[in-house]
Amino acid sequence: MQGHRLSRWGVISIDGIAVILAALAMALGGCSLMGLGAPTPQQRAQDLEPMLSAAGFHMILTDTPAKMAHLQTLPPLKLNDYPGSDGKPRYWFADPQFCKCLYVGDEAAYQKYENLRVQARMVQNEKEAAEENYEAQQQMQMNMMSPFGFGFGPGIGFGF
Repeated sequence: MQGHRLSRWGVISIDGIAVILAALAMALGGCSLMGLGAPTPQQRAQDLEPMLSAAGFHMILTDTPAKMAHLQTLPPLKLNDYPGSDGKPRYWFADPQFCKCLYVGDEAAYQKYENLRVQARMVQNEKEAAEENYEAQQQMQMNMMSPFGFGFGPGIGFGF
């Protein structure tokens, strides 16, 4: 058996080292590929604002100091609602940092926005599943390899 002597851990084979390194690389790479962690406010704005526009929300620019001051008082990057003068709900989304604007929409725009969010979530889930499948394929290929090639080495050979 070929291996390296480590003072406290005993003997670790080259295969063992390769497996440990592959697992570590996949764990670290998987975290970065999957984008773990909450999105930044700028990423949130970049993700949501195109969906709001596509859903029919109207963008109101804050082109005066008074409008900008009012926009600064609103909760940023959250979709909120209020009852309109006709009793129907109206929706708004304030972005005082990036576009310095307010998105306003009605119930129909809100429903379209929710549908777009569901579609975006499905696309993200499919992307994550594809990444997981790719990682599993890579792991299978790593498991098939040994220092001697595909399944060859000490023992009976041919993977038996």
